[in-house]
Amino acid sequence: MSIVRSEDIPHYSIDEYLLWEGDWELINGVPYAMTPAPVIEHQRISQKIARILDEQLDNCQHCQALLPVDWHIREDTVVQPDNLIVCYTPSGTHLTKAPSLIIEILSKSTAKKDSVTKFHLYEEEGVKYYIMIDPAEKVARAYHNKNGKFIKLTDASDETVNFDLGKCSIAINFSQVF
Repeated sequence: MSIVRSEDIPHYSIDEYLLWEGDWELINGVPYAMTPAPVIEHQRISQKIARILDEQLDNCQHCQALLPVDWHIREDTVVQPDNLIVCYTPSGTHLTKAPSLIIEILSKSTAKKDSVTKFHLYEEEGVKYYIMIDPAEKVARAYHNKNGKFIKLTDASDETVNFDLGKCSIAINFSQVF
């Protein structure tokens, strides 16, 4: 029986990540393939969320809704949240500061990464709100970051939940998502 030592496991950087073909995320030097491609239900929900967020921010000059875009967190960590809101003006080709709100849509292949690995990463990086959408259960689990820790706000299925982004606020009616 062979034992895998931590020093035997490759540790990748953003420079290497930028050379890869296909869709990847890199978390603490570990690559995660973004395959298979999202299923139709995932894309349908993401499109609804994008529309809702965009409409909610129509009158906000400080925040904008985005679809997946690289967020370079540190030299060995790049993620692409499904839906997000930034309340600053990004410069360049990717984000370098934490979004105010992130929404991840769970699937069988991403549920553990989204609910454990990314949960702790987003918490540590100061993301104000993290919402995990579970299409199978038709529930949105919303968390608010208080003093560096995510505190559960609610599990919503058909409720409207308010999110104070600082200079703007939004209300998501989750019955429109499912």
